[in-house]
Amino acid sequence: MALCLKQVFAKDKTFRPRKRFEPGTQRFELYKKAQASLKSGLDLRRVVRLPPGESIDDWIAVHVVDFFNRINLIYGTMAEHCSETSCPVMAGGPRYEYRWQDERQYRRPAKLSAPRYMALLMDWIEGLINDEDVFPTRVGVPFPKNFQQVCTKILTRLFRVFVHVYIHHFDSILSMGAEAHVNTCYKHFYYFIQEFSLVDQRELEPLREMTERICH
Repeated sequence: MALCLKQVFAKDKTFRPRKRFEPGTQRFELYKKAQASLKSGLDLRRVVRLPPGESIDDWIAVHVVDFFNRINLIYGTMAEHCSETSCPVMAGGPRYEYRWQDERQYRRPAKLSAPRYMALLMDWIEGLINDEDVFPTRVGVPFPKNFQQVCTKILTRLFRVFVHVYIHHFDSILSMGAEAHVNTCYKHFYYFIQEFSLVDQRELEPLREMTERICH
């Protein structure tokens, strides 16, 4: 029998503190609107569409932060099964290997273990979404011109978490009774990136067959 969401994603397994939206802000109101639509049971394809009159950058920002929180939590439940020994390379099966690159420690693509890659990824995203120059929270402060490019990079890398979890740790998902919850999160993520063309189709190839089965 599937466990309830709170049991599956227990607080003590959370990978890191959740990034929250400040009450009273437009971003918080958009977040509440998105969450209400999700809980209403509406078709996820409709849920991700930009509400009339809303800013696309605000809508994307809200979802990037929410997906960061959700995917963080999913990986946190798998973390004990994803070690330097079990996953010495950040991969998605034998055909796909993901190397890490950033502007600080790894200026050239580096082959890392999955847990090391995940830790660097979550730190990198957290730094971006807490950066007022990238994700402004003050009223009247515009998003940077390259905002959607930054979000594309974030979402592309978050997709790789799904790839690794589904291909290498699906047995753990099943054993916890979390399959339905993880699938729903994946479908929400997939419909969103497709709605706004935020991730290159080639990046989606590792999960293409599964996606065709659960998202169509």
